[in-house]
Amino acid sequence: MSTLLKNATIIDATSPYHLQKKDILIRDGKIEKIEDFILEKAQDTIVNIDNLHVSCGWFDTSVSLGEPGFEERETIKNGLQVASKSGFTAIAVNANTDPVIDSKSDVAFLINQATNSATNLYPIAALTQKSEGVNMAELYDMQQAGAIAFGDYKKPIKNDNLMKVALLYAQNFDGLVLSFPKNNAIAGEGIANENVNSTKLGLKGIPALAEHIQIARDLFLLEYTGGKLHIPTISTSKSVDLIKDAKKNGLQVTCSVAVHHLVLTDDELHGFDSNFKTNPPLRTKEDIKALQKGVKNGVIDIITSDHDPIDIEHKKVEFSEAKDGIIGLESAFSALNTVLHVADFIDCLTVKPKAIFGIKNHTIKEGNIADLTLFNPTEEIIFTKKHILSTSKNSAFIDKKLKGVVYGIFANHQLILNA
Repeated sequence: MSTLLKNATIIDATSPYHLQKKDILIRDGKIEKIEDFILEKAQDTIVNIDNLHVSCGWFDTSVSLGEPGFEERETIKNGLQVASKSGFTAIAVNANTDPVIDSKSDVAFLINQATNSATNLYPIAALTQKSEGVNMAELYDMQQAGAIAFGDYKKPIKNDNLMKVALLYAQNFDGLVLSFPKNNAIAGEGIANENVNSTKLGLKGIPALAEHIQIARDLFLLEYTGGKLHIPTISTSKSVDLIKDAKKNGLQVTCSVAVHHLVLTDDELHGFDSNFKTNPPLRTKEDIKALQKGVKNGVIDIITSDHDPIDIEHKKVEFSEAKDGIIGLESAFSALNTVLHVADFIDCLTVKPKAIFGIKNHTIKEGNIADLTLFNPTEEIIFTKKHILSTSKNSAFIDKKLKGVVYGIFANHQLILNA
């Protein structure tokens, strides 16, 4: 079986063909030829699409799929299809299910459900039993079963000693510990960024301080213990500075930012649309500028969709009662491409996240496994509900003008294209 990509602009700084327009022949799941022109053959599946760009397959490090327990929000099967058509050849799936993914059998269940999918699924197992923040889960057993990291999704670890012990213990098997950046005691019952907008709208505020205190604590613990720490979905200017300084001091700390925190501010809350209720909350223009700069200068390692499907019963309610979370796979590239150039962020979707989470990145060159994302970075669209493939529809980008479209992926011997 062979697939021929015609006139594809290659975006891969690790490839000898970076920024060159080439034909790419894929046979039996591997890149057989990359040349200026490759003659079409009858048995070839031809992909000849307007302004085709090709990069290494994208990896999303924070995806929630619901199953098991919340299948009404999303199933694993449909979630993987959504990821494929959104350009992701790999996703890391969070442990916020019912039951929580906190044992080796739970990890095995997720992996088995993704068998034969074009998009690879990698479980992030819970750091603590039932994600309750009390007792550490069986981290080593879960890593042996296939977990690539450990974290309680959107649940900060309150117990300082528990986080210290986790960082120490994980070093025995080179484990990666995630710590959600929020101090609940400071955040209190807040539901929006503490700022002018929260005051005007009468919404209880979450101070940026809640994020800063938790990050500072974790960095002090990391300095004491050593090991590897990943801080997911930072959202403020000060957080960028804290992590920048820690890296300068030689700490093994990495971080991610969600697409919506690079694009949207808390000005969106004036309509009280619960699709803009996120955790961390949407912040200010100043924060957005600092986060974008953090991506460009390498302080921020990863960009994630932070895809979190929420069913209509828990989202289409009064803002204060609605669950946090938005879906983001379908809109991730097009939204991100409105505020940053592809060259500024492509490594944050490919090389960097794969290196941090221990996944092999397949460079675009002859003889390598074909693990590719296909896209057009210039086409402008109005993102509407017709673009949403997820079971849940809680997108923050509906009716917004975005830039760029995803054509699909080639991964695991499968070509997946959007119709």
